[in-house]
Amino acid sequence: MNLIRKQNTWFPSLMEEFLNTNWNVTVPNYSKTLPAVNIIENDKDFSLQIAAPGLSKNDFELSIENKVLSIEVVKDNTDVDFTRKEFDYNTFKRSFSIPKTVEKSKISASYKNGVLNICLPKTKEALPEPKKLIKIN
Repeated sequence: MNLIRKQNTWFPSLMEEFLNTNWNVTVPNYSKTLPAVNIIENDKDFSLQIAAPGLSKNDFELSIENKVLSIEVVKDNTDVDFTRKEFDYNTFKRSFSIPKTVEKSKISASYKNGVLNICLPKTKEALPEPKKLIKIN
């Protein structure tokens, strides 16, 4: 079964063949092997949002070692026979350096609607001091 109809016009086919040639250059395609990540920093914490649809919270393994946060998923889907497969987040590992300003013991994570959210709270020393009003005599 072919779900995508290919146009048989001569010029676009020739251009597609030219542009899709490997040219013996190996370039890693991270968009198909690693999930997209958003990193947000505010006054109180850092937040990582990792798009990983089709997984459950039990598929993730989060660890911290030597100031590096690692997110790893190893899942075997050999029982599924795909007709076409364009994304594969079943096995990946992402690592992020943790700044000194993060309170490692208070890191938390949740997985909802295909997005893994990791909260990295800042230490008290890293929090901005509140505005202090000075009275004029």
